Amino acid sequence: MATRTHGFTESVIREMTRVAAMHEALNLAQGFPDFPAPEALKAAACEAIRRDLNQYAVTWGSPRIRRALTEVYDRWYGLDVDPDRHITVTCGATEAMASALMAV
Repeated sequence: MATRTHGFTESVIREMTRVAAMHEALNLAQGFPDFPAPEALKAAACEAIRRDLNQYAVTWGSPRIRRALTEVYDRWYGLDVDPDRHITVTCGATEAMASALMAV
Protein backbone atom coordinates (compact mmCIF):
# COMPACT_ATOMS: atom_id res chain seq x y z
CA MET A 1 0.00 0.00 0.00
CA ALA A 2 1.32 3.46 -0.88
CA THR A 3 2.80 5.34 2.06
CA ARG A 4 0.67 8.38 1.25
CA THR A 5 -2.36 6.39 2.42
CA HIS A 6 -0.95 5.57 5.86
CA GLY A 7 -2.43 8.72 7.39
CA PHE A 8 -5.97 7.90 6.24
CA THR A 9 -8.31 6.98 9.06
CA GLU A 10 -11.94 5.98 9.30
CA SER A 11 -14.13 8.80 8.01
CA VAL A 12 -16.37 10.61 10.46
CA ILE A 13 -19.42 9.41 8.52
CA ARG A 14 -18.37 5.77 8.81
CA GLU A 15 -17.51 6.20 12.48
CA MET A 16 -20.86 7.79 13.29
CA THR A 17 -22.70 5.12 11.27
CA ARG A 18 -20.88 2.41 13.23
CA VAL A 19 -21.56 4.11 16.58
CA ALA A 20 -25.24 4.69 15.73
CA ALA A 21 -25.63 1.00 14.87
CA MET A 22 -23.91 -0.07 18.10
CA HIS A 23 -26.37 1.99 20.16
CA GLU A 24 -29.42 1.44 17.92
CA ALA A 25 -29.58 5.21 17.51
CA LEU A 26 -30.89 7.32 14.66
CA ASN A 27 -28.08 7.70 12.12
CA LEU A 28 -27.75 11.37 11.18
CA ALA A 29 -24.37 10.86 9.49
CA GLN A 30 -25.75 9.62 6.17
CA GLY A 31 -28.44 10.80 3.84
CA PHE A 32 -31.44 8.60 4.53
CA PRO A 33 -34.34 10.53 2.98
CA ASP A 34 -37.64 10.52 4.83
CA PHE A 35 -39.55 11.26 1.63
CA PRO A 36 -40.25 9.24 -1.50
CA ALA A 37 -38.15 9.60 -4.64
CA PRO A 38 -39.71 11.96 -7.21
CA GLU A 39 -41.90 10.19 -9.76
CA ALA A 40 -39.81 11.56 -12.65
CA LEU A 41 -36.70 9.95 -11.14
CA LYS A 42 -38.47 6.62 -10.72
CA ALA A 43 -39.71 6.75 -14.32
CA ALA A 44 -36.23 7.61 -15.62
CA ALA A 45 -34.70 4.71 -13.67
CA CYS A 46 -37.31 2.28 -15.05
CA GLU A 47 -36.73 3.53 -18.59
CA ALA A 48 -32.96 3.11 -18.21
CA ILE A 49 -33.49 -0.47 -17.04
CA ARG A 50 -35.84 -1.19 -19.97
CA ARG A 51 -33.19 0.15 -22.39
CA ASP A 52 -30.49 -2.00 -20.73
CA LEU A 53 -28.52 1.06 -19.62
CA ASN A 54 -27.04 -0.97 -16.79
CA GLN A 55 -23.28 -0.77 -17.32
CA TYR A 56 -20.76 1.22 -15.36
CA ALA A 57 -20.06 4.64 -16.80
CA VAL A 58 -16.49 5.73 -17.45
CA THR A 59 -14.80 6.48 -14.14
CA TRP A 60 -14.87 10.27 -14.63
CA GLY A 61 -18.60 10.36 -15.47
CA SER A 62 -20.62 9.75 -18.60
CA PRO A 63 -20.29 12.33 -21.38
CA ARG A 64 -24.02 13.10 -21.09
CA ILE A 65 -23.90 14.07 -17.41
CA ARG A 66 -20.66 16.02 -17.86
CA ARG A 67 -22.24 18.02 -20.72
CA ALA A 68 -25.33 18.67 -18.57
CA LEU A 69 -23.10 19.94 -15.76
CA THR A 70 -21.35 22.37 -18.12
CA GLU A 71 -24.77 23.79 -19.02
CA VAL A 72 -25.49 24.31 -15.32
CA TYR A 73 -22.15 26.09 -14.81
CA ASP A 74 -22.88 28.32 -17.80
CA ARG A 75 -26.43 29.11 -16.67
CA TRP A 76 -25.64 29.66 -12.97
CA TYR A 77 -22.16 31.16 -13.12
CA GLY A 78 -21.64 32.29 -16.72
CA LEU A 79 -18.62 29.98 -17.02
CA ASP A 80 -17.60 28.27 -20.24
CA VAL A 81 -16.54 24.84 -18.97
CA ASP A 82 -15.12 22.04 -21.13
CA PRO A 83 -16.82 18.75 -20.12
CA ASP A 84 -13.78 16.71 -21.17
CA ARG A 85 -11.15 18.84 -19.41
CA HIS A 86 -12.89 20.45 -16.44
CA ILE A 87 -15.59 18.06 -15.18
CA THR A 88 -15.09 14.85 -13.22
CA VAL A 89 -18.01 13.01 -11.62
CA THR A 90 -17.18 11.04 -8.47
CA CYS A 91 -18.99 8.60 -6.21
CA GLY A 92 -19.27 11.02 -3.32
CA ALA A 93 -17.44 13.83 -1.58
CA THR A 94 -14.73 11.63 -0.06
CA GLU A 95 -13.66 10.35 -3.47
CA ALA A 96 -13.75 13.89 -4.87
CA MET A 97 -11.57 15.31 -2.07
CA ALA A 98 -9.08 12.44 -2.17
CA SER A 99 -8.80 12.65 -5.96
CA ALA A 100 -8.34 16.42 -5.91
CA LEU A 101 -5.70 16.31 -3.18
CA MET A 102 -3.79 13.47 -4.82
CA ALA A 103 -3.78 15.34 -8.14
CA VAL A 104 -1.80 18.30 -6.78
